[in-house]
Amino acid sequence: MSIFRFPLLVWMGIGTLIISLGIRQSFGIFMMPISTHFDTGREFFSLAIALQNLLFGVFQPFVGMAADRWGAQRVIWTGALAYALGLYLTSIALEPNWLFLTLGGLVGLGLSATSYVIVLGAVARVVPAEHTAKAFGLTTAAGSFGMFAVIPGAQYLLSDFNWQTALQVFAMLCGLILAFSCFMKTKPATTPAGQAPEQEQTLREALSEAFHHRGYWLIHLGFFVCGFHVMFIATHLPSYLADKGLPATAAAMALAYVGIFNIFGSYFWGVMGDKFSKRYVMTALYLMRTVVIACFVLFPVTVETAGIFGGAIGFCWLGTVPLTSGLVRQIFGARYMSTLYGLVFFTHQVGSFLGAWFGGRIYDYYGSYEPIWWTTVVLAFLAALIHIPIDDKPIVRQPATA
Repeated sequence: MSIFRFPLLVWMGIGTLIISLGIRQSFGIFMMPISTHFDTGREFFSLAIALQNLLFGVFQPFVGMAADRWGAQRVIWTGALAYALGLYLTSIALEPNWLFLTLGGLVGLGLSATSYVIVLGAVARVVPAEHTAKAFGLTTAAGSFGMFAVIPGAQYLLSDFNWQTALQVFAMLCGLILAFSCFMKTKPATTPAGQAPEQEQTLREALSEAFHHRGYWLIHLGFFVCGFHVMFIATHLPSYLADKGLPATAAAMALAYVGIFNIFGSYFWGVMGDKFSKRYVMTALYLMRTVVIACFVLFPVTVETAGIFGGAIGFCWLGTVPLTSGLVRQIFGARYMSTLYGLVFFTHQVGSFLGAWFGGRIYDYYGSYEPIWWTTVVLAFLAALIHIPIDDKPIVRQPATA
């Protein structure tokens, strides 16, 4: 299937992710201006972002269940409202503690209802199984394009206006997500043709089946590492580069490179997942991350090496999403994918919480990011090994007897 023949729902999902994840990935460049405004250390902002990611994950299984039951449209519409409200209230916050409720709680809820789990769950219902990883890769790449498009715009708003104005503009952008959701109506809880056994499966049975599958828990562990990586880098790379004496534009450009190269990387890894065993492709991806991060830590940090790192890590940044969601779809089917992948994504967000928080905690304690950088290298190598023993064969269920 050509990508140009994907249903309209896929393209509306892409538009949703461009805005939702583009805004989310820009929060790292707000650390220093917001910390300066409220006269707090980096750990405070890091904790607010960490809480956002943790709640992003906590809400995920519940919004996934809601999407499986009532469809993606209502969930995305609700999430867009929460996202916009959280951004606006953050921009008018009078006390730093407000950020835990606004940037942490409301934005976390908005993200959970407008990002990968909901969008990919909807896509899985309209795209044939043999093209799932490709469709997931293209949809995932959209979030990266958002990163490429939004971060330079955010940097411009910060330079020419202030961080409050930037967040208010982002709040208005969430209105476009409301418009896109109008075209994302799906039939709740449908079952693909030819999969009669799934039709009779209840949510409780699906959860029990997944919880007793060893590969499902290995998928959780691998995605935990992914979350730790991406949120540590997205949150702390700008500050790390500033500590090395690089201008703010270098950090914005490095993150923009992460976004633009991930457009190609996400689609590439998705296509590879359709052609080869997804678990082995995941192993290759994490081995690449291991090498890229280790080289970045070992070599001198300059504007050029920051850009190269952004491009290299971007190529394997969110390639885990089409592969991880594809594994869940491949093993357990599409019927309860939003719920099962939502639980996996919760584990991802636990990793994101720790990555964002520990980055600030370790910096404030040691005055250096070096220990956390080497931790990410070790975790990347372990994640590469974790995926090898996963049994990725689709579960064969016996038809229910009358």
